[in-house]
Amino acid sequence: MAQLAMKLWMLAALSGLVACTSLGQVSAWEKGDLAKTEMGFEGDRLESTFAEHTYSSKEASSGGAGVGGGGCGCN
Repeated sequence: MAQLAMKLWMLAALSGLVACTSLGQVSAWEKGDLAKTEMGFEGDRLESTFAEHTYSSKEASSGGAGVGGGGCGCN
């Protein structure tokens, strides 16, 4: 029974891969939809800049200039 289930699963996976190969290329007039800012990995530029600032403020350490602190920005 387990072998039958495995064969059915493999058949379903193979048919899914074969179905994906029949997809055509993206036409020139469709590429504008893919270039939208919502389709990027970074959603909002201001939000990602703020997240980078927060990360660097928490993770960075200060030293060599005589100022102590853990990088939290509270000194």
